[in-house]
Amino acid sequence: MTTIAPTTGQIAAIQRRTVGVLALGQVLGGIAFGATVSLGALLAADISGNDALSGLATASVTLGAALCAIPLARAAARFGRRLALTAGNVLALAGVAIVITAASARSFPLLLAGIILIGMGNAGNLQSRFAATDLATPEHRGRDLSVVVWSTTIGGVAGPFLLSPGEQLGQLLGMPPLTGSYVFSLIGQSLALILYLVALRPDPLLTAQRAAQGAASAAAIGAEKDRPVAARYAIFAVAGSHAVMASVMAMTPVHLAHMAHGEHGTSTADVTLLVGMTIGLHVAGMYGLSPVFGILADRWGRVRVILLGQGMLVASLVTAIVAGENPIGVMVALILLGLGWSAATVAGAALLTEASVVARRPRRQGVSDSLMSLTAAAGASGAGVVLTNFGYGGLGAAALVIVVAIVALSPLARR
Repeated sequence: MTTIAPTTGQIAAIQRRTVGVLALGQVLGGIAFGATVSLGALLAADISGNDALSGLATASVTLGAALCAIPLARAAARFGRRLALTAGNVLALAGVAIVITAASARSFPLLLAGIILIGMGNAGNLQSRFAATDLATPEHRGRDLSVVVWSTTIGGVAGPFLLSPGEQLGQLLGMPPLTGSYVFSLIGQSLALILYLVALRPDPLLTAQRAAQGAASAAAIGAEKDRPVAARYAIFAVAGSHAVMASVMAMTPVHLAHMAHGEHGTSTADVTLLVGMTIGLHVAGMYGLSPVFGILADRWGRVRVILLGQGMLVASLVTAIVAGENPIGVMVALILLGLGWSAATVAGAALLTEASVVARRPRRQGVSDSLMSLTAAAGASGAGVVLTNFGYGGLGAAALVIVVAIVALSPLARR
């Protein structure tokens, strides 16, 4: 039986609907993830009785995302985005249930298993930005991707504010301490699951695969040419930029705390406020202007915006080297760090999509997400050693090496 490729007009209508559904799903998923991942470290310290083990919670989230990115991408390639995204929701729901059980049973290994499953669910959330590009035209691919990325900000910011109401709700429901906010996670993930099942129709990736069979519709979504060298560069640029961001950001709270207590005798409350403001501005830089960088990537070109991102990363790292002992200098460095990351990852994801034919996109996108998680884990782990031995400026200098490599290899993106 012959499959009829959709027309250009049909593709445009499906794409508008798809972006709207994905953006709403990211808001729901962001609320669920933001409301609970912050509790992982607290639960780990409480259950284990050892603050040193609290970092394993964050590591478990990263591990789960890295393990599941490629399998979910393969599932998307075969069965469509809807199945992959809903599978992520199901994994996250199972993880939340296990975490609540682990808190009740006071089981640390069970807690880590649940957090790993939540991380696997986050791998599905990450795939949403690529789903926004399946049917996007080359002229609007960066914009559509960045809209979905920006939607994450709403849930990511709102989620942590639900921690206190969640604990009050948890007490009313008789839940174990520190688990009340997981009620919001269960609700958010369940609503996102229903949304994708009901509204993500027709499936964008399966529709793109049908469109690739027709000359006109294949040209409309840029599916007719494969550029593996450019795709590999895009993966490297995204993973490298993410490693730079993660390594510097992970050590900034530690550096600020040491600097404040060592030189100024600042109170704990003041240190917490300083760290919160700095990280908050950093997160705003990461997501707040992503639509701007998406539009620039469409108008200027993907490589130029990747290089713009590297320029902002250089400015950030040089600020960390020169003014890293001043709280204002650190704050400026973290804002620039978030902006550079945003420009590089939005443009890099758009380049990866358009450099790959439809049949090869999901697997390459899965590899990109997996490497993002692994490099972030490696960067954050190594950053602690560098900070201890060479200080905050030394950390900035070490991260510059990755930025230089991304810039030096940028001609590969034009092959």
